[in-house]
Amino acid sequence: MATYKLYKLHFTAPVHIGSPREDDDVSLRTIHSDTLYAALMACLAKVGTDLPANGDLGFTLSDSFPYYQKEADSQPVYFLPKPQRVKMPHLDDLSKLKAMKKVAWIEAALYADVLAGADPFAEASAQAAYLTKAELSKDIEGNAEDFVRSEVSQRVTIKSRTGEEDAEPYFVDKIVFKDHAGLYFLAEGNTALLERALKLLSLEGIGTDRGVGFGFFDYEQGQLSIDVPANATHQVSLSLFIPESKAQLEALLDSDAVAYDFVRRGGWITTPPYTTLRKNAIYAFLPGSVFKKINNETTLGRIVDLRPQIGELTPDHPIWRMGRALMLPINIKQ
Repeated sequence: MATYKLYKLHFTAPVHIGSPREDDDVSLRTIHSDTLYAALMACLAKVGTDLPANGDLGFTLSDSFPYYQKEADSQPVYFLPKPQRVKMPHLDDLSKLKAMKKVAWIEAALYADVLAGADPFAEASAQAAYLTKAELSKDIEGNAEDFVRSEVSQRVTIKSRTGEEDAEPYFVDKIVFKDHAGLYFLAEGNTALLERALKLLSLEGIGTDRGVGFGFFDYEQGQLSIDVPANATHQVSLSLFIPESKAQLEALLDSDAVAYDFVRRGGWITTPPYTTLRKNAIYAFLPGSVFKKINNETTLGRIVDLRPQIGELTPDHPIWRMGRALMLPINIKQ
């Protein structure tokens, strides 16, 4: 049994999460673990907390994942990322198979079947991008719809107060949640600093456009337990993952059943006076990536310093990127 602390975020305002394209008109629909970690660390620094020299706050985070909740007092339905290697059932009905291929999220209550290599589709239905036994949000025609919605609005940049230059329109993508849905994340380790920082983060907001009211949330604490197989041959990541070494990476990939995707992480430095500088970039494996199981550790990966070295302009503090990931054992049926 794997048991994690759970932090459920109910957004009281729209949220915009920067994408790798760094365009305002595209927002991610979830928050990566390294973004959460960096935001929490920044909050601790603002209140004068002494931060560890190695950037390790004592806990490991998952990415944020969606949950659906119809009413404020309803039981939430938590979702976890579909592993890159899940065997699809044989179906004669091609319309059902097409719907199942669109599934990106699996209800946490079904995840034990996924990890054991059983068929998670047997007793659940595909609703939009979600596989669940529960009944999720529906549109006015009674069809399943995604409870995490993207809404694009137009804004205007005024370059000159004299009116001599034309105003330039641009678009901002914001994420809103239907009913009482939202995002949650999991944590393992000593979460004392996390909980201290999360109080401030909920008031400051997360993501971009916080100055115009985006990114604010309320939160609740809970727990999530998942049955895991005892003798699994592989493992699936619940966080962005940066391997500790080339040797570790080679061992993790030493299987025909591995399946993964990755993303480039970097971006602009956000602490004055370095806001015109970019961080170094690094690639990280995305949640849902499946690797060979090489030990019994529940977390793998490392924290890296992305501080650029540019002579006199070099920032006077490290810029930590969290690449340590929560891992769950999984049996792959081929």
